[in-house]
Amino acid sequence: MPARGGNDGGMSEYAQASETTAGETAAVAAERASFARRLGAILLDGLLLSVVGAVLKSMLPDTTANGLGVAIGLAYFTYFEGSTGQTLGKRALGIRVADQRGGEVIGFGRAAVRYVGRIVSTLPLFLGYLWMLWDAEKQTWHDKFASSVVVRA
Repeated sequence: MPARGGNDGGMSEYAQASETTAGETAAVAAERASFARRLGAILLDGLLLSVVGAVLKSMLPDTTANGLGVAIGLAYFTYFEGSTGQTLGKRALGIRVADQRGGEVIGFGRAAVRYVGRIVSTLPLFLGYLWMLWDAEKQTWHDKFASSVVVRA
């Protein structure tokens, strides 16, 4: 398709479409992580955070320990998923969180949104986690909130 005139910064519609398709192809082509790997990763991360929570509860009043536990969980998932795409559990199981379109790391803001989405995913009997079993993109609700996917690393 020939380039059309207009204020498009010198890039033809064809070039713009090709650029978008190439970025989307990288993420679409990546093998999605299986439910079993994702479950294993969240169990490992949960075990780690449970140990931290138990230590906090032994030293602090319950309300303070619970609030601090949520803050530590937010910091843990936001830092690791936002910087490398891999928590310790995900790293152990060879998976990572990636941008749905380009496959890059999602950054701290979207990682925080994804963490809040985890809470929403658990509310209706973990339906948001199970959603990936029948979703075409194998996304959970928190993946959809953050426009992310979990792929093999």
